[in-house]
Amino acid sequence: MRSSPIALSILAGAVVCGCGGSGGSTPNPTTVTLAPAPTATTIDIVGQRGKQSFSPNPAAVNQGTMFIWRNTDSRLHHIVLNDGSVDSGDLAPGASSPALRLGTDGANYHCTIHPDMVGSINGSGGGPPPCEGPYC
Repeated sequence: MRSSPIALSILAGAVVCGCGGSGGSTPNPTTVTLAPAPTATTIDIVGQRGKQSFSPNPAAVNQGTMFIWRNTDSRLHHIVLNDGSVDSGDLAPGASSPALRLGTDGANYHCTIHPDMVGSINGSGGGPPPCEGPYC
């Protein structure tokens, strides 16, 4: 079966117009709105100084809120909540933990490499919970 030149011309014109060729109208750009990145409270690791090892200490982080530990010290650190529910992993100098979510209203934490480095997080209930265990 053979196509006529007229049919091919009509088909070609339809394809060009349908693909935005020289159809005469200017396409509207699509605007994509991205959701804002969740904000996280930063707790700096400032060195091996007991209760002064973190800044701020205590940190104000409410339950369900994101936070990170950022190592501003020159040594490797590994921070965990005393109950083991949150773990930063090893943090080299200059590194930050991934954004972590606080599952309780307050917590105490320490460095597993330097156990005298202790800190606390207080929630909306006021001060940090009482420190219990070997890291107090």
